[in-house]
Amino acid sequence: MKMISRGEGIFIEGCERYQKQSYRNRCRILASDGPLSLSIPLENSPSKDISMMRIDYSKPWILQHKRAIVSAYNSSPFFIYYMDDIFSILDRRYQYLLELNMALLEKLVVLCGIRKDITLTHSYLCNEELPSHMCDLRELIHPKKEAICTCESYYQVFSDRFGFVPSLSVLDLLCNEGPNAISFL
Repeated sequence: MKMISRGEGIFIEGCERYQKQSYRNRCRILASDGPLSLSIPLENSPSKDISMMRIDYSKPWILQHKRAIVSAYNSSPFFIYYMDDIFSILDRRYQYLLELNMALLEKLVVLCGIRKDITLTHSYLCNEELPSHMCDLRELIHPKKEAICTCESYYQVFSDRFGFVPSLSVLDLLCNEGPNAISFL
């Protein structure tokens, strides 16, 4: 989110191949027993295009995610103000992962106080094809790679147990810092 807040415009790759074990279908929050990964299950698909990845609703993952988020952030100062916005997006049961990701991203950007246009690409651009003023982050933000952009520490609900835990979902920043989140981005 920090890179989004500092960029002039945001382009989200709408034509890439889905990457397993990436942040495309997961995020990390801070739960009472440490960092917790929330993963959106996907149906098996012959097409690996990100725009064709269907969300699997055969298991109650929405309920599990909501319970985990409530458990993690219910005692945070600003959770009550953001809960309905986030949960209403999950409750819409989007058919495709990209649709859900775009809805969440657009909402989180607004909640953070960032005023940027978000554009979904309609054709894949190789790194060499990008204009020189564009920064390609498609391969840099990954759970198995070191974070390229870190946030200064802020209050976290379970900091008494774990100290400051970096590289969490922006939801953590919002729930703990509220409207002041923008100053950390």
